[in-house]
Amino acid sequence: MRSAGGSELISEGQRAAKSPRERILIAARDLFYRHGVHAVGVEAIADTALTNKMTLYRHFGSKDDLIVVYVQQLANEGDDVLDRILSENLDSPQKQVDAWVKHVEDVLTNKLERGCALANAAVELDTGHPARAVIEAYKQRKHDRLVGLFRAARYSDPDLLADEVFLLFEGARISIQCGGKGPALRVVGMLRGLLASRPRLIEA
Repeated sequence: MRSAGGSELISEGQRAAKSPRERILIAARDLFYRHGVHAVGVEAIADTALTNKMTLYRHFGSKDDLIVVYVQQLANEGDDVLDRILSENLDSPQKQVDAWVKHVEDVLTNKLERGCALANAAVELDTGHPARAVIEAYKQRKHDRLVGLFRAARYSDPDLLADEVFLLFEGARISIQCGGKGPALRVVGMLRGLLASRPRLIEA
C-alpha cells in the first residue's frame, strides 16, 4: 500500500529487510512529501532508513542526486498509472476517460493526500536544478497524453480541453497542499460536467 505521496506504508521490520538503497528512497519519499525537500536533511533520511550518511552518499552522491532519483521515480509511477488505466480499457476511449476521472477522484479523496509530490518539490527547487527538468518533462508528457486521450474519445478541441482539465486537477492538488480539502472535492463534479458539456465530433 502507498500513501498519497507514493511512499510505501511498511513496518520498521519490513523496511529493515530491504536493501540500503531501497530504505533510503522509501525514507526520502516519506520525509520529502511530509516536510518538503529543503526541510529534510540527509541525517534525518539516513536515520529513518536505518543506515548512516556514509551509506547514503555511497548510493547517492549528494542530496540533490537523491532528489533527482526521487522525482524520477514518482514521474515513472505516474506514467505507469496512466498506462494501466489505458490498457485496462482498450475497448473504448470513453471508458479510458471515465477511468482516468475515477483515478482523479481516488487521488483527491485520499485522506493522506497533501498535494502533488512533484509540484510540491518543484516550488522548492531553483529553475536550474536537474530535478526541475524531470518534473517539467513529466507534466508536459501528462498533458500531451490527455490531449491524445480526448482526441481518441472524439472531443472537439482536445488541446483546449486538456488545458482545462489539467489546470482543474493540478489546481485542486495545490488547494489541498494549502490546507483546503473542500474546494478540491468539488473538482470531480466539475470535471464530469466539463466533459459532458464538451461537443463531440460525429463519426463519418
